[in-house]
Amino acid sequence: HFVPNITFGHPMVECLRNSIGQDPFFDMHMMVSRPEQWVKPMAAAGANQYTFHLEATTNPGNLIKEIRETGMKVGLAIKPGTTVEELAPWANHIDMALVMTVEPGFGGQKFMEDMMTKVSWLRSQFPSLDIEVDGGVGPDTIHKCAEAGANMIVSGSAVIGSDDPRSVIALLRTVVAEAIQKRSLDR
Repeated sequence: HFVPNITFGHPMVECLRNSIGQDPFFDMHMMVSRPEQWVKPMAAAGANQYTFHLEATTNPGNLIKEIRETGMKVGLAIKPGTTVEELAPWANHIDMALVMTVEPGFGGQKFMEDMMTKVSWLRSQFPSLDIEVDGGVGPDTIHKCAEAGANMIVSGSAVIGSDDPRSVIALLRTVVAEAIQKRSLDR
């Protein structure tokens, strides 16, 4: 395993897809060693996007090609210790870049604000690329993510631990939408 725990695999994805239909977009953030082994099972289960860690494979180019051949979109994630320059050569071959703002594997960690320089750099170099942040994102940190250029957000503990999850989700969406609108007006 790339991280010591695994949340759920392709059987859960298949069950969810069968239960809730084709509308939800399933982005599978695969924090696993040898991510190549799960591409076909995730595609068959109904995943829409397969996001793997650059640090977990020796041949990102082949993996990107394999994911594309299944019809899924491609996401490429980097841990805090990986430079954004290591991701850059692949940016024109992927649909989404994921900048981890905590060490992957466990929820509830403190947001690493210094990762926002990676998000800003990616946004300036690849303006149309989807950029996601994952880790410690909630009402107190969402503005930093959105202003840096993130347009996709993962928020676990802040949503699940809230007394009003719907309002937290609405706030996160609003802040990101407003930042996207401001960026388009600034051009």
